[in-house]
Order: sequence, then C-alpha cells, then structure tokens
Amino acid sequence: MKRSILVSAATIILLLTGCGQASSQKANSSQSSSSASSTKILAVGSTALQPLVEQAAKDYQSKTPEADITVQGGGSGAGLSQVASGSVTIGNSDIFAQEKDGIDAKKLVDHQVAVVGIAPIVHPGVGVTNLSSKQLVDIFTGKVTNWKEVGGKDQSIVLINRAQGSGTRATFENIGLKTTKVKTAQEQDSSGTVYSMVKSTPGAISYLAFSYIKEGVTALKLDDVAPTASNVTTNKWKIWAYEHMYTNGKPDMNTAKFINYIQKKSVQQGLVKRIGYIPVTDMTVSRTFDGKIEEINK
Repeated sequence: MKRSILVSAATIILLLTGCGQASSQKANSSQSSSSASSTKILAVGSTALQPLVEQAAKDYQSKTPEADITVQGGGSGAGLSQVASGSVTIGNSDIFAQEKDGIDAKKLVDHQVAVVGIAPIVHPGVGVTNLSSKQLVDIFTGKVTNWKEVGGKDQSIVLINRAQGSGTRATFENIGLKTTKVKTAQEQDSSGTVYSMVKSTPGAISYLAFSYIKEGVTALKLDDVAPTASNVTTNKWKIWAYEHMYTNGKPDMNTAKFINYIQKKSVQQGLVKRIGYIPVTDMTVSRTFDGKIEEINK
C-alpha cells in the first residue's frame, strides 16, 4: 500500500510539472507570436509633412493590420533631435539633417517621400494678392507695417510666425526671405494653428505648406509667379522643401516597408498629389542641403 501511494504521488508531480512546462511554452509561444505580429512605429516631427504620413499610415494599416503606427507633430527640429537620440523610430523633417545643430547628421538615413511648396498667406480682407520679393521681406522685417503701403487696405499688418525649430519657418526664411532677422511676432507651434489664426485675424500674414492652404485664406503670388505645383517642379516657385523621413541608421524591416509604401509609384501619383504634395520624381531640379539647385537629366 505504501509503495502504491508513493507511485501515485510521483505520477501526480510529473503530471503537474508537465502541465507547467506546457503552459510556460504556450505563454512563450503566445508572446513570441504577439511580438512578431506587432509592428510599432513612432513618427514625430514636421507638421507640414504630418497630413501625408497620417493618411499614409491609415491606408497602410488597413492593408497591414499588424502594423501599429503613431504619427505626431512637434516640428522638424523636434523630429530630428528625437530620432537622433533614438527615442522615436522616424524623424519627419522639412529640412536636411545637416541644417540642424546639435545632432550627428551622419548617423541618420534620409528617406525623401515628397516635395512641399510653401507660400505666404494672408487674411482675404487685406486687399493684396501679389507682392514683390522685396515687399515680402519688408513686411516680415517690420519695414512695412500697413497694407496700404503695398497696395492694400489701410489696415495694420499682423505677423504670425511658426515657432523656432519649425522646418517650414526655416525654409521660408532661408529661401523666401533670405534672412532670419525677422520682426518679433506671435509664434504658433503647428501649421494647422497658423491656418486658423490667419483665417480669423484681420490683417494677418504668415506662410504655410501647400497641403494646408484651404478656403478662408489667400495664397500670395510673388513677383507675379503663382504658388503652384507645376511652378515648384521647375523651381519657378522657389520656396519649397523636400519632405524627409529620417531613421537612425538603416531602418528595421517593418519601418522600411512603411517608408517604401509611401515611396511607391501608386502612392506618389495618387495620395501624395491628391492632398497637396509633389512627388520627388516630378521635379526637374534638385536642391542640396546647402541650397544649390541642379538640373535633373531625365
């Protein structure tokens, strides 16, 4: 009897041990499967690029259910700093990494996904639709303070700027104004807020990426040149920038797949154009990080 009891106890212990191992293996298998099916990507930075990446992420996730993509703004400077530090997967930027102080640009890999035009915008009531380049500079440096001085209404000019660190601001100042010594003015953290402020503020002027310009504001011509995609492709409209999605080194497989999705021809000629951006392949010129323009031989 005693022997029988001991054998039974041993059998029970073996069964329990086996169940525990099976349960552990099942849990590990489940965790491994969950990890394999979860594709977490955090893209942070440029608000000018944000609408494109958000919509592309939405479309991509509908085709790739295991993808988990979060897109946030914050400005190009924030995107570059955070991807350089390794705290985000992708740093979205309107400027080249070489233009950003305080980071090691050599460690970042540039993935250009579009070109964006940038235009000065005004409240529709100012009575102006065209400015010379000099007039634009005089307004943003504070030499001209009333719209009547440039052919508009007798109305004070209200300057609205993007915050420091904005790639849109850097492009507008470096290329559109050719100076960063602008008059101190109210600053906004996002392109969406700039649009709302100009639309609702009599006398207001600012600047936006084409993708944000909608009914309720007027995009100005400069030197009689209209801010259009076709004029950007030839550099006739000179205020434009590449839209970069930077990674810290070579991207992992899941991140590469998402970026490649945005760069594929059907997305470039479809979504990219539809929401106000320009495919890189449509450009007849290229621009280096130090501003040099070169013809593209096609």
